Amino acid sequence: MSVSSIPSQGRALVVDDEVQLRRLLRLALESKGYEVFEAGTGSLGLSEAAFRHPDVILLDLGLPDMDGLEVLKRLREWTETPVLVLSVRDQEATKVAALENGADDYVTKPFSTAELAARLVAIQRRRKTPEEPALELGKLFLDLAAREVKLAGAELKLTPIEYNLLKLLARNVGRVITQKQILKDVWGPNATEQAQYLRVYVAHLRKKLGDAAGVQIRNEPGIGYRMVVEDS
Repeated sequence: MSVSSIPSQGRALVVDDEVQLRRLLRLALESKGYEVFEAGTGSLGLSEAAFRHPDVILLDLGLPDMDGLEVLKRLREWTETPVLVLSVRDQEATKVAALENGADDYVTKPFSTAELAARLVAIQRRRKTPEEPALELGKLFLDLAAREVKLAGAELKLTPIEYNLLKLLARNVGRVITQKQILKDVWGPNATEQAQYLRVYVAHLRKKLGDAAGVQIRNEPGIGYRMVVEDS
C-alpha cells in the first residue's frame, strides 16, 4: 500500500527531547496515515499544540525545560485533545499522576510501534464519541438515554451501581481510569479509599458480561481499569 492510499488518521504532535525517538515515531506514525509535527521542549510543545491543533499528542515526561506533568496540566486548561504519555518512568505513582492530570493513556519506554498504534486508535475513538446517546462495543449495546444495556441483542440486567460502572468504562473505552477516579465518579467523593467496593463490582460485571461480549475489563495493577474491545 502506498503512503497516499493510507487513510488519514489526522495530525499527531510528538513532544520529546530525544531526536532519534522523534524520528522513529515520525516514521511509525506516518506509515499509519498521520501528519506528524515535532517539539523538543515542553514550551515548544505547548505552542505547537495551540498552533497546529493536533488530533493526538504523544508527550514525554522527561523534558529539558519543564516536567511533562506540568505540560499536561497546562494542556488540560484549554484542550481535550487525546494525550498519550511516553516515559521511561514505570512507577505506579507516576502513571497514576499522569492519568489523574488528564492523560488518556500511558506507555512505558521501550515500546512496540504496534502497541503504540493500537493505543492511539483507542484513545482517539473514545474522544470522538464521548457524548453519544448510545454506545456499541463488540456485542455490547448501551442506550444511555434509556439506561438500558443489551448483550448480543438480549437485555442485560444490571444494578444501578453496575450500570454506572459499565457506562463509565464504556465511555472511556481504551483508556486506563484510576481506582480513585472510578470510586469518585460511581460512589461519590467520600468513597475514594474504598477499593474493595470496586473489586467486588468489577467481578460482578465480568461475570455478567461473560466471554462472548467482545469486550474485556482489564486490570492495570495498582492503577485502575480499562475496557477494551477485543478486536482492537
